[in-house]
This record gives sequence, C-alpha cells and structure tokens, in this order.
Amino acid sequence: MDFGAPISIDIAGTALTEDDRRRLAHPLTGGLILFARNWQSRDQLTELCASIKDVREDLLICVDHEGGRVQRFREDGFTHLPPMRVFGEMWLDDGKGPVGAGALRAQDAASAAGYVLGAELRACGVDLSFAPVLDLDWPDGRTGASRSSVIGDRAFHSDARVVTLLAKSLMHGLLRAGMQHCGKHFPGHGYVRADSHVDIPVDPRGLRTLLAADAAPYGWLSSTLAAVMPAHVIYPKVDARPAGFSRVWLEDILRARLGFTGAVFSDDLSMAGARMLDGRAVSHTEAALAALEAGCDLVLLCNQSLEGGAPIDALLDGLSEAVVRGRWSPRGASEARRRSLLPAAPALEWDELMRSEAYQHALERLP
Repeated sequence: MDFGAPISIDIAGTALTEDDRRRLAHPLTGGLILFARNWQSRDQLTELCASIKDVREDLLICVDHEGGRVQRFREDGFTHLPPMRVFGEMWLDDGKGPVGAGALRAQDAASAAGYVLGAELRACGVDLSFAPVLDLDWPDGRTGASRSSVIGDRAFHSDARVVTLLAKSLMHGLLRAGMQHCGKHFPGHGYVRADSHVDIPVDPRGLRTLLAADAAPYGWLSSTLAAVMPAHVIYPKVDARPAGFSRVWLEDILRARLGFTGAVFSDDLSMAGARMLDGRAVSHTEAALAALEAGCDLVLLCNQSLEGGAPIDALLDGLSEAVVRGRWSPRGASEARRRSLLPAAPALEWDELMRSEAYQHALERLP
C-alpha cells in the first residue's frame, strides 16, 4: 500500500469501541497514541494492542514513555525508569575511577534503560515510544533551575555533546529490543519558558546559535535517527511559523542541511502551539495540511476521542476532501517511512522476557 496513512489518533478507553474500529480502519489512519487512561493492567494492554492489530496489522501503536514523569505505564511489572537527567548526572561523576569513567557508565546505563523500555513495551504489543528527548536543559541565569519546566529533567544535559551520546546509547538499547525511536523536539524546546501545550513559545535566537547548540544533536545523529518530532515553537529569525509547520525548518534545514532521511511526526495538533498559524486560528484539518505540506510524514491528533471523537472524524473527513480536491496528495515516500517504524521481528512475550539473561542484565545496569 503506497497511498499514505499520515494520521495518528487516540482512543478514549481501555478497549476498542465500534467508533474506534471505524476510525482505525480509515485508509488515512496510520497509527494511534496510547495514554495512561488506556491502561488497566499488562494483560489488558496486551489485549488492546492485539485488537488494534486485528483492525489493521500495519497500524503503528505509539506512546510517550520516556521515564521519569513521562511514563504512561508504571504498574503490574513495568520498571520505573529514571528521568533522563539522571544519566547526565552519572556522566559527570567519575567516583574513584579514572577520568571519563562516569561518561562510560552513563552510556551503558542509558543503553540498558533503552532496552528495558523497549522490551517491556514490545512485550505488550506497543510498537514505538516517542523517545529520546534531544532538548537541552538550559539553566535559568538567575535561579539555576531549568528555563523550561515542561522539559526540565526530561533532558539528559545542557551540553549538546553529552545529550547526543546518551541519546545514541538509549537508541541503541531500543534497537536491541526491536523498537525504533523518535528524537524530539526539533530544533529544540529547552530554551523557551512557555509550554507549547497551552501557549505559543517564541525563541528569539538566530539560526547560527540554534545549529551550534540545540539542533546540534540532530546533525550528529542524522545517520542514526529513525524519526524526529519538531517543536511547536516559533523561531522568528528563521521563519514566522512554528518549526513543525515550516518548510524552512523541515526541508531546508533538517533534511537538506543536516542530512536527516527518516520520518517526521508533527507534535500534537490539539496543542495551543499548533492552533495559530500566520496570526490566525486554524482547524485541525488546516493544521494537518500545513504540517504535511511543510514536510511532516505523519500528524498526531491527541485527546480528541474523549467526548465522542467528533474532531477526529472532522480531520479524517477534511483530509479526505483535501485529497479529492487536489489540495494534498499522499506521498509514497512518507508511507514507506511510516512503515519503516514498525517492528521487523516478533517480540518476546512478557514471561519469556522476564527470564531472559539480556533483560536481567539490563535491570542490573540501571541507576
């Protein structure tokens, strides 16, 4: 199938309804994102994921599951993973060992965390976690605390070099578990104080500064990253639109200049940072079209199933109409990138995973 299925949606409950099945079966739907409300137990989650695959085997089941405060599943055997800042702190602590011992321990521990994260999710049927965070943890010049409260300890470090190597280690662990990865939020969300969930952040810095710091990990990892999620942040010295709706950022800089060839997800189109473009309020359909035209391969619409799902239906209908009217044409390359994120091999079942030497060894390496 090369038609293209760029829309990722959510569901309201712990089991599929008939409306969920209808939306998931729509040819423009390529995946869905799970939240804590979709969780009761491991068995329930495994059954839910299986029922999603029964609708369409190629649907990409995603979740924000990073560790720390962003970890959707925390009970019934799931390992409580630390926030990524912990690995940055390990990097700086050589203890009684030689110079650099802390950096090596931190990379080993980050790989272990990636393996545990990916293996546990895959054992329940989840295909992809939106991790790692590549944002820098910029300190506030007055207080020393993180400038961005929404990023904060989700970031590995304030040094782009440390972030790059720890993220690469975590990605290696994910790949060992058979899971791809998604770096976020390009070119960087850590410098702005505003939260794009509820506001429209503006970063006043210029392109040279951004490329030398926040965006540097994307260049250094361009041959490794499987997917990238851009920020709902405006960088007015580069473009008037947020990065996820900017062809300058996605095509000219991310792909042409930095050499990235993987998939690009929009961040959630229901966030405040996605609801204003060029100074005016836009619908979910207009936002999706703008993101796709700018270079996104997939668009996320989250938390719109909770009161019947009318916004999801409106987006599916709106994008279908855009295809008929010639406003947007599906791209085979985007569909190939989406499918490349699906696991290539079966996962270990939970009990088998718990008994495996690789999993037990990874647990021992966690901080």
